[in-house]
Amino acid sequence: MRDLIVQWLTTITAPFWKSSLSIDQFVTALQETFHMVFFAMLFGCIWGFIQAITLLVTRPNGILSNRVIYHGLNPIVNALRSLPFIILLIAVIPLTKLIVGTSIGTWAAIVPLTIYVGPYIGRLIETSLLEVNEGIIESAQAMGATPMQIIFKFILPEARSSLILNLTTATISLIGATAMAGAVGAGGIGDLAISYGYQRFDTSVVIMTVIVLLILVQIVQSLGDWLSRLR
Repeated sequence: MRDLIVQWLTTITAPFWKSSLSIDQFVTALQETFHMVFFAMLFGCIWGFIQAITLLVTRPNGILSNRVIYHGLNPIVNALRSLPFIILLIAVIPLTKLIVGTSIGTWAAIVPLTIYVGPYIGRLIETSLLEVNEGIIESAQAMGATPMQIIFKFILPEARSSLILNLTTATISLIGATAMAGAVGAGGIGDLAISYGYQRFDTSVVIMTVIVLLILVQIVQSLGDWLSRLR
């Protein structure tokens, strides 16, 4: 399958591809980008859902209101979200080395990407959950539903469309962050754009990177819009 994709791209890009970089290298970089997005999104969603549900239920007037937990977690989330990704990428290098044993490469990039996208996803999910009509929660409580049942049988299903759209937004932001991670040798098409396109003044690589990123964003957004409309 991979060889067919390389052959197809080589054929359609032959008229304007004037780079020393091979299409095979570009496809490998694209695979690295998918790898980073998938795992960072997976870990970020786990973090985000835990964070969002905790903030939702412990907030003032929440179903399990707890001022200590809410006012302890809330500023931590705000602090992590306020850090620009490129600074976060450098700041967590010791943690990255501790977890994966290196600060360079695709797996190393997943650590700061997860730390970057986790709180962001959490806030987006929290926003979606807060949009659920309070009458639904009150009805669930009146029926004797437990807090877990209220969350998983009432709030989450009701917020489904909004959750999908917000996760789509997070995925698009993460794709942009993976490109930025190329600045520290994380791999992916961002790394190619910097090492070949910028440092070697290779216009073909820059153009191809921009086109691929635009296509990826359009695919993700269209898929998210479609899924959000399903019932």
